[in-house]
Amino acid sequence: MEHVRIAGIETEATRVGLGTWAIGGWMWGSTEASDAEKTIRSAIDRGVTLIDTAPIYGQGRSEEIVGKAVTDSGRRDDLVLATKVGLDWSDGIRRDSSPSRIRKEIDDSLRRLQTDVIDLYQVHWPDASVPFERTAEELEKLRAEGKIRAIGVSNYDPEQMDAFRDGAALSTLQPPYNLFERGMEQRHLPYCKENGISILSYGALCRGLLSGKMTSETTFPKGDLRRNDPKFREQRFEQYLNAVQRIDALARKRYNVSVLEFAVRWILDQGVEIALWGARRPDQLDPLGNIWGWNIDADTMSDVDRILAESIEEPVGPEFMAPPENEPS
Repeated sequence: MEHVRIAGIETEATRVGLGTWAIGGWMWGSTEASDAEKTIRSAIDRGVTLIDTAPIYGQGRSEEIVGKAVTDSGRRDDLVLATKVGLDWSDGIRRDSSPSRIRKEIDDSLRRLQTDVIDLYQVHWPDASVPFERTAEELEKLRAEGKIRAIGVSNYDPEQMDAFRDGAALSTLQPPYNLFERGMEQRHLPYCKENGISILSYGALCRGLLSGKMTSETTFPKGDLRRNDPKFREQRFEQYLNAVQRIDALARKRYNVSVLEFAVRWILDQGVEIALWGARRPDQLDPLGNIWGWNIDADTMSDVDRILAESIEEPVGPEFMAPPENEPS
């Protein structure tokens, strides 16, 4: 298994981390806590050292499940715990990166995660109503107080990161990134490389599209976010499924791996330090061992681009997931 070091954190992170949005049971259908805990323990047992969560995932439920599973494992010191800050769900969902909100959330997250320090603390979405450097300064205070070890942001663009870095050193960016959602390649990826910022991307399997398990008959329960994702609607869904089938055939022929395994390796071979992989059951982690020990060659990369261009007429990104933006301060 491959590892990488995040600035400010001594424990090395595996290049595939466990994402726990679905484990919170919010916007993905219900999840049994016992299954979720077993999944986290299974990831740890398989050698995964980075677990990413957020307060908004199940309104604290995901953090609670992660905290219990990690505590029960007895392996806290071997892990990189990453969580987020800056979303208020008390009246709908709104961005709030104010110092007072940060102070409330850090103590709540430490309690739910059953730890005295969070390794990586990330601002979940940019909040234009608070100067970015002011948010950064408050996080830097938490770092100085020993409550967090490193600071990250999620869903920020380069200009926002520039302003943020006026207030604190920035260790990571967490953007959406996968074979179908590649908006961060042109600006975000070069910016992070130039400035020593590690990328841990989310959505590796594009909400299950790249799992290889979906068909045109696949449906989603009420409350599942994919019901609002334009990729899963009518003709566009068929186009994406066709691309998945063609990439799966290519991956099996050239590397003897499934489209799921290929999709995760593809992210790592683009220069991304860490890909987050969401799972709700231990068996969903079984392909993990097939990610390592090989790389995708340039010809195959080109063939993938050709398949995408031929299969998908009007690609769409993950913009539908963004909470409403605030007015600039």
